[in-house]
Amino acid sequence: MSNWLGIEPDAEPLIHRHAASLPEFLGGNEVRLLRGGDELFPAQAAAIATARHEVWLATYIFHHDAAGAVLVEQLRGAAARGVRVRVVVDGFGSKASLDWLREQLEGSQVALAVFRPIDRWWRWLQPGQLRRLHQKLCVVDGVEAFVGGINIIDDRVDLNHGPTDTPRLDFAVALRGPVVQPVEQSARAVWTRAWLGRDFGEELLALVRSREPMSRLRGLLRRVRLPRGKRRDQQWQDLPPVCAAFVLRDNLRQRRMIERAYIDAIRTARERIDLITPYFYPGHAFRRALRDAARRGVRVRLLLQGKVDYRIAAMAAHALYAELLGHGVQVFEYLPAYLHAKVCVVDGAWATVGSSNIDPLSLLLNLEANVIVRDADFARSLADEFEAALLVSQPAGVSSETGLRGFLKRALVAWMAYVYLRVAGATGRY
Repeated sequence: MSNWLGIEPDAEPLIHRHAASLPEFLGGNEVRLLRGGDELFPAQAAAIATARHEVWLATYIFHHDAAGAVLVEQLRGAAARGVRVRVVVDGFGSKASLDWLREQLEGSQVALAVFRPIDRWWRWLQPGQLRRLHQKLCVVDGVEAFVGGINIIDDRVDLNHGPTDTPRLDFAVALRGPVVQPVEQSARAVWTRAWLGRDFGEELLALVRSREPMSRLRGLLRRVRLPRGKRRDQQWQDLPPVCAAFVLRDNLRQRRMIERAYIDAIRTARERIDLITPYFYPGHAFRRALRDAARRGVRVRLLLQGKVDYRIAAMAAHALYAELLGHGVQVFEYLPAYLHAKVCVVDGAWATVGSSNIDPLSLLLNLEANVIVRDADFARSLADEFEAALLVSQPAGVSSETGLRGFLKRALVAWMAYVYLRVAGATGRY
């Protein structure tokens, strides 16, 4: 029997069928937490300035502001030194800046690809247009990588509301070590997919004309293949520190990988779960994991938006407040600025930073990328950031819209989510 969302309640088994792969943890890494563009952009700049071979960059938004202009100059400078520079941006997220970006890169050797462009009205009719590139990745020489939720836009600029006095709350990580390799493979694959989409006809013609079409086809498939996780349980405890895994959500073999990683960590929590996300509308299995954790005495705290940028997203989160609070989950709203961070700490030993929100778009549709870190020192640094943010937040109250009005509001949110997912082609339970 379906719940009020119109989706079967026993979603847990399907999540595990969709998530055939498990996070592949790799040891011997360096992982550094970066707060906002104020820390990320200088670190990226330093890495790009020393690049000798390749720079791969993937982002949802590449904005035409001062931060974007500085990065363009850094990329052009690297290309002028003979470095192979490849940039891919999302066709919707960067739509307003694409003309500017192309103009800025004109005459350089920087190769710009657009993931699912929407520069023509008929593009909207193409399958998969609601499935966007939401990853934020940068890899330099296969040695250093940056992963997180930070777009190429100044922390004090909001696309919908203009300049702000206080920077967004957002995070990324700087990585060195074995975990950089799957990040590079992912950035390379998504750029190649976007680039081949632009020249698909020419690529097919070259494939047909090739003397060894099967060999060329296998090479093409290797270039567009995203990294996979392990298909078996892994003893990460035996790995040298720092232990980290790069996890993806795509529309093939890893459709539920990030969601499963969260749920598995929540289910094993014994002391605390601290989660920050701007957009929160999880499916039944995720909500049940949070409720069960709170019921067994785990301190579960969610930090969500207090300063709202999208009303519908806020309404979706608010529709769940009564359920969460009623089961002992603590909910707070961040007040000083817009919230964009997507991070979580569990029991001081498991932490994640990335691009994935806890909503249907991130968990079922978009291309997303997170890093999971199993390290007490890193988890402590992220937990400290959580506590600092909590000091300038307020507890969320149960909505006054109870009874029929509250039910109709929840039903409206559920119906909109259901319709959007079906139009986008999402299948299965949520």
